[in-house]
Amino acid sequence: MQYNLEGKIFRSLTNTENGEVGTDTLFHYHQKDKIVSAQYSGGSIISGHLIAKVLPSGQLDMRYHHINSNGEFMLGKCLSSPELLPDGRLKFKESWQWLSGDMSSGYSEIEEVNDAQPCGQVGLR
Repeated sequence: MQYNLEGKIFRSLTNTENGEVGTDTLFHYHQKDKIVSAQYSGGSIISGHLIAKVLPSGQLDMRYHHINSNGEFMLGKCLSSPELLPDGRLKFKESWQWLSGDMSSGYSEIEEVNDAQPCGQVGLR
């Protein structure tokens, strides 16, 4: 799948209980060639960053770090698989693992924010 993430904004839809990203977390993506980066914050995330390589399959092989509302540094890795939604937006299905704390794994999904949606309804369907 070919896509360009430059300037796109994503919101978390779902996450396993051991994750810290929630529906109040927004991701602001940038892309240059096969390198993707993002800043994220909201909910229990004070400030976070990720960097990823776009794999030949279109998946993102990423590493992330953030500071949570408890003031803790959290580190992790994620394999993010793209899905094109019927309205042309992107959704990523993510298998992740903490590289700090309890080293547990989880699953999350994020979806591209559609500017036409009212703010209170973004990502909630």
